[in-house]
This record gives sequence, C-alpha cells and structure tokens, in this order.
Amino acid sequence: MIKVKFLGAAGTVTGSKYLVTTPEVKFLVDFGMFQGHRNVEQRNYDFINFNAEDIDYLLLTHAHLDHCGMIPILVKNGFRGKIIATSATYDLANVVLLDSANLQEEEAKTVSKKNERRGLPVVEPLYTVEDAIQAVRYFINPVKYGEEIRLSDNIRVVYRDAGHILGSAFLEMEVYGKKIIFSGDLGNNKKPVIRDPESPKLHDPDYVFLESTYGDRRHKSVESSKRELLEAIVETYRSGGNAVIPSFAIERAQDILYFLREFSESGELPPVRVFLDSPMAIQSNGIFRLHKECYDEQALSLFKRHEDIFRFPGLTITRSVQSSKEINNIKSGAVIIAGSGMCTGGRVKHHLKHNLWRKESSVIFIGYQAEGTLGRKIVEGENPVEIYGERINVNAKIYTIGGFSAHADREELLSWVKRAGGSGKVFNVHGEKQSLSAMKQGVESEGFTGYIPSYMEEIEI
Repeated sequence: MIKVKFLGAAGTVTGSKYLVTTPEVKFLVDFGMFQGHRNVEQRNYDFINFNAEDIDYLLLTHAHLDHCGMIPILVKNGFRGKIIATSATYDLANVVLLDSANLQEEEAKTVSKKNERRGLPVVEPLYTVEDAIQAVRYFINPVKYGEEIRLSDNIRVVYRDAGHILGSAFLEMEVYGKKIIFSGDLGNNKKPVIRDPESPKLHDPDYVFLESTYGDRRHKSVESSKRELLEAIVETYRSGGNAVIPSFAIERAQDILYFLREFSESGELPPVRVFLDSPMAIQSNGIFRLHKECYDEQALSLFKRHEDIFRFPGLTITRSVQSSKEINNIKSGAVIIAGSGMCTGGRVKHHLKHNLWRKESSVIFIGYQAEGTLGRKIVEGENPVEIYGERINVNAKIYTIGGFSAHADREELLSWVKRAGGSGKVFNVHGEKQSLSAMKQGVESEGFTGYIPSYMEEIEI
C-alpha cells in the first residue's frame, strides 16, 4: 500500500511538502514554509504531526523557501535521513536557510523587545542559525539531471530539469510499479540564463502532482515584459523619483540584472544608479557563476567571451546595512532591487517606507504576490498600508509586470502534462482556489482525471 499525505501546497500556493509512505521506506517531497496570511503562516509553528525519525529521505525539488524553508524544523524534530537534490540546489538552499534563520532571529528579537515593554512574554524564533547549520549537514552527494536514484529495490527516482530556478527539478519515479511525477515548480519558457523545462520522459504516468500557480492565466511574453520594465524605469527617471523593484533573491534578481545589462549595452537605459540591495541575491550571484551546467546556450556563449552577465556600468552592490540605509538619501534616479519579493521582510520594506508615499517614485512588481502579503495589498490597491507599525500612503505609481514569472503559465502547464501522455490522475496543488479550479478543468479537457486535495488529506495510490 502506498499513501501520500498533503502536508502543504494543498489549497494554497506555499508550504510545499508531501509525505509518501511505502512498505519499505518513508520519504518526503519538499519541506517548505507557509507564507502569506497570518493564519496560514501559523501552520509553520503548529507542525510536525508525524514522527520525523521515521523518514528515510527528503527529495528536494529546489531551493525556494516555500519548498525548503522548514528543513531545520524537520531536523530539529529528529530527521536523520538523507536529503537529495542537485548540486546547485544544495548551494542555494544553504544560503536560503541561513538567511531565513537570521530573519527569524531578528524578528523574534524585535517582537520580544516590544512585548517586554507591554509586559508580554518574549517569543522564540521558528528556528535559529544553529538549527539551519545542523540541517544542511544532511544533504548527501548531489544528484545530476537524468541520474537514477534507488531508494529501495522497488523505488527509483530520476531528477529532470524543471527550468524554474538554478538547479530546480521535477521528479519522475516508479514506486512499486506505479509511475508518478512530482512537478515541483515548472519554469516559464524563454527566460534568460537557465534552460527551459525538460519534457517528461516517464510516459503515461499513473499520477501527476502538478503545480498550478498560474493555472488560470497566461503570461505576457518575456520580450514585451522587458519593454514594460524599461518604460517604467524611464518614466520614473523622467518624473524625478526612484524605482523600487521588490525581487526574489534567487533567479528573479539575476534575470533583472541580465535585462538591465542588455539595456545598458544597447544605450536604452537612462543614466540611473542601480542598486542590488539584497545580501542573499549577492550571494546567489556567486552561486550562479559556479553552476554553468544549468545555463542555456546564450548565457554560456556570453561567459565564454569572459563577460559577467550580471554586471554593467552604474550598478552598485550594497552588502552592508549602512550602505543600504544610505540609498534612502537619494531622492531621484535610483533603481533599487531589494528583497523580499513579496515585501514580507528584508530591506525592501525600508525602501518602500521612503518611496511609497512619493508620487514621483514607482514600485515595479515583477513576481507573484501571495494572498495576505504586503506586496499583494499594494497591488490590489490598499491605501494606506502598514510598514513597521506606520501607516504609509500609496502615492507612487504601481507597475505589475507578469511576464518575468519563474512559473509556467496555464498553456505551458497543460502542454507539459500533455507531453507526458496517458490519462492518469492529476493532483492540482500549489495554487490559490481559482487557479486550482481552472487547472483541474484544463487537465480534464485533455483526458486526465483532475483532483484538488485538501490540506492534511491522505490518499492511497
């Protein structure tokens, strides 16, 4: 008997984690953090509801926080198995988990200080830097794309290139004769630097666990989105303000730097000062330079000419907190790329606090904004918004550019699952209610059986 329990990404976008129980081994696919609404994030503190010591393997698809962010909690609760992922994912996950732990500690310290003044108890971080350091020790030798791994005599797994972020993978497996695919997060085609997603090689699968983040919409093309980005920067420069770009540190920040370098080389970029103000993005740049095995042909060609695809005149890398603060003395002509991508924390909140109320400035959203996040509130027109306990008016011009998404859109998802063939069962996961429903209808129109699982539901396959 094979059982799959949906520990996350069921009825919501974040918190990806699936528990697979077989007669021989128990393994997890991803172990991510819930993000967004406070009641959703509370699930991070209510977990774990199984014996972590019984888990033999964690198969990690990629290094985004909503897929790997709870690994320190897993280890803290007794996991002593093996974590399997690609080499690039190992390197990125190390950065992501340490950064997350630092933020957890800082936030707990800030809240505790406020609580002490109010006579309330101090709070503990979800996990500490030491917890994160302990967690990364369970990453074993990395796996290569196309390499077969045996979890037991009856379970084999192959990692395929998902084209989502550096090192990302979807998983093809045969479990006691059942063909199963976990999509992880599938990438948007024609992105810079990394390759497009592979087609499934495991044909006629019995079960597909399909991400549905954009299951109800189609992206604009990357080329048209690049023009939108340039126009937004030019317009903000002419208005005499600053452009704040909330960005995910992994992949999105590198994509934007890649495009800005192109605009700089073509002479289209106005004389702005560009700041990469994200310690994790700066570290990620170094990891990108190490893993050219993930690059597409164009990026490889640029590197063969000894060009740094992420640097150009006018770019400033701000590592220290003091350097970040000094950016806020600049009143015009700055393009500030900072995390977090959904404005839930990090340095971008300080830049929003200094620019969001200024009608000559702009905020350029280039990625998905989950329900309940500050970014989502701004995009949906909430005014004013609260930042660090202060009500800030939203007077800046708000741009939302959808074509830069690292996720496949509806058409790409359907095309990808169709290439797997067959008429098996598709579990629609990793999406909000509307996108899940739309993707379920989409796969059913292609001859599959669609199903939307519930949080903590367990099924037999």
